Amino acid sequence: MDINTLLAGVDCSCGKHHACDIRYVAIEKGAISKLTALTENYSSILLVADENTYGAAGEQTVRALTGKEICKVIFPGDTILIPNEDAIERVNGKLAGAQLIIGIGSGVIQDLCKYVSHTSGIPYYIIATAPSMDGYASTGAAMILDGMKVTVSAGVPTAILADTEVLKDAPMDMIQAGYGDIVGKYSALNDWRLSQIVNGEYFCQEIYDLTFQMVHKTLKLADGLVKREEESVKVLMEALVIVGIAMSFAGSSRPASGSEHHLSHYFEITGIVNGEDYFPHGIDVAYSTVITAQLREKLLALPWPDTQYRPDRQTYVEEVTRIYGPVAEGCIALQDRVGLYEKDMLSIYKAKEDAIRAVLAEMPKASEILGMLEAVGMDMAEFYELYSAKKIEDAIAYAKELKDRYTVLWMHYDMFGGM
Repeated sequence: MDINTLLAGVDCSCGKHHACDIRYVAIEKGAISKLTALTENYSSILLVADENTYGAAGEQTVRALTGKEICKVIFPGDTILIPNEDAIERVNGKLAGAQLIIGIGSGVIQDLCKYVSHTSGIPYYIIATAPSMDGYASTGAAMILDGMKVTVSAGVPTAILADTEVLKDAPMDMIQAGYGDIVGKYSALNDWRLSQIVNGEYFCQEIYDLTFQMVHKTLKLADGLVKREEESVKVLMEALVIVGIAMSFAGSSRPASGSEHHLSHYFEITGIVNGEDYFPHGIDVAYSTVITAQLREKLLALPWPDTQYRPDRQTYVEEVTRIYGPVAEGCIALQDRVGLYEKDMLSIYKAKEDAIRAVLAEMPKASEILGMLEAVGMDMAEFYELYSAKKIEDAIAYAKELKDRYTVLWMHYDMFGGM
């Protein structure tokens, strides 16, 4: 599939014209050299990277920008970069006079540049240094603002350049993260179908099918990724970018982000709040996909109750406060606006039980997901070693507080609470 042809847009059977505003994508050996032509009309450029990503592709980028006025923001490489107000302020502090922002990195650098580009009106390119996530081509910037994990609709990069020689040398956990992020689409797509049935949410079969094509293509890459074969890494990066384009087509992250991402966000936010370790995003997404598969199996195996689970308000506030601490108030306010705690969901489940059960059964079993992860050297035992049973239990019950999106986490909570 030619990505640049896909960028031209699609007149879809769902009745919408799907479009993506990215102008150019290159995923190939020597892709960074294309910067010379792509920046012909820019004279002043701000580079944003951390010490590790600059080490991976900084020199190549600067060589391709000969004759340009270059300002740099280089974050430390020995600490986790958080895309929060402090990081935004540091980039904004060097923005004066810049005509173009070029990010060198992957997830957090990408989100940070995307957000600053959106708020400043200055276009940005991204030089990808790892095939670690699907946000390169998406419109959302995953930020942490006021302590909350929020996805800001912030547009897309003007260009994505991914040099496969750089990508194949990325840390193995980042390659695993990209693979795991794609495996997580089993969960995300199932949640989208579930919400279509339960809530009548907009659903596009063509976007769904496009995303699934990338899942099936990625699963064939496992052996080559472990061996760092350049072609396998190239195809993984292509899959990640195409999934990002699918999100742009949908106008939201729905095709690629569901209950598995909510669990991942929970581990990240609580880790930041409590000063605890957490896995890279795609690793958490992969392991969380096993957990969401287990929830679907439970919903299929057990009889559905006659009473919808709901704690009293005081208990609910106490639980959310215990889990989220200083950001609990924002979580509670969000769910008060969403209103699902006040809604009779059980009657909807009962009325649509056959259709719901059929959709839940489409998700691979947890054992199958485990096999996919083990194929690239991932071990679920490390997930249980890092996160306690209580922390995972809390995540299943209250990761949903972080987002306004309906997923299987809500259905499980409605039926069984946090059990």
